[in-house]
Amino acid sequence: MKNTHIATKVNGDGVEFTCEPDETLLEVLRNRLGLTGTKEGCGTGDCGACSVLVNGRLVCSCLVLAVETQGAEVSTIEGMASGDGLHILQQTFIDHAALQCGICTPGILIAAKALLDKNPSPTDSELRFWLAGNLCRCTGYDKIISAVQAAAAKMRAA
Repeated sequence: MKNTHIATKVNGDGVEFTCEPDETLLEVLRNRLGLTGTKEGCGTGDCGACSVLVNGRLVCSCLVLAVETQGAEVSTIEGMASGDGLHILQQTFIDHAALQCGICTPGILIAAKALLDKNPSPTDSELRFWLAGNLCRCTGYDKIISAVQAAAAKMRAA
């Protein structure tokens, strides 16, 4: 197969890379760009650990071909924090002990941010529905829901 040259933006920065036509965005992020915050959990789009935003749309990066990101804006967990300061969602997850092993955490944070960007005041039901594609095997979901709701309140107040 012939490598393809891609020019895109990742976390606001212009990047260029070459990839195989069948290489996933997840593989490129981790193996070519060194952005290892996005995790591979299942490789089939069932767990949400690899969730990223492509042009503002929440996607499983294991299901997106890297060549599809030509000219796109990709946002990963590495782009959530601002300088040395954590995003409110990240800090609230720590404050509420809403994480343990950390495999699912980046995907859940990206999904939660995508929801709060669209709906800054979700109900618990809306939040649970939105995060249903993200599986956590360690914490259960109550602490995660509590943390996202607390972050939403802080973000609305800011």
